[in-house]
Amino acid sequence: MPTSQDMTTDLDPGLLDALQHQVAVFARRAEQTRLGGTGQLRNSMDRAAYLLLNRLDQEGPMGVKALAAGMGIDSSTVTRQVAPLVDTGLVKRTSHPEDGRAVVLQLSPRGQARLEEVRSSRRELMAQVTDGWTQDERESFCSLLTRFNSALSARQAGLPIVEPETPPTS
Repeated sequence: MPTSQDMTTDLDPGLLDALQHQVAVFARRAEQTRLGGTGQLRNSMDRAAYLLLNRLDQEGPMGVKALAAGMGIDSSTVTRQVAPLVDTGLVKRTSHPEDGRAVVLQLSPRGQARLEEVRSSRRELMAQVTDGWTQDERESFCSLLTRFNSALSARQAGLPIVEPETPPTS
């Protein structure tokens, strides 16, 4: 297995330094602004709540363990993060349809409406920040950022980093 030294010897150290610096700046800017959107909804929902609500919206009702596994965090963290969402009525706890003893978390209608408000505000922010970019530039950036996040996630989980398949050229 190649060492990290082997993997970086053929790469431009200046480019790697610039990349790590830009990632650090991005992380700081993202945390400062919380990429929360525009107008009155700016910073109106923290990152943890947004990610939890978004996952429940995309994948449907699920238990704490499944939600934690899908997000790459532990169950106790999800339990702590979900509690205020339940208290404010954005998420509801319901009985599992097949096992009435088990509890699943589900996005409430209020949570769905709130999530859509925040998404709309965040879409507006992304439109403003990338104003002047072409559609291809936005798509390329999104694709590369998705690939970067997937590689970080795999590394954190101790899994091999799998490169996406490239379509055959004609």
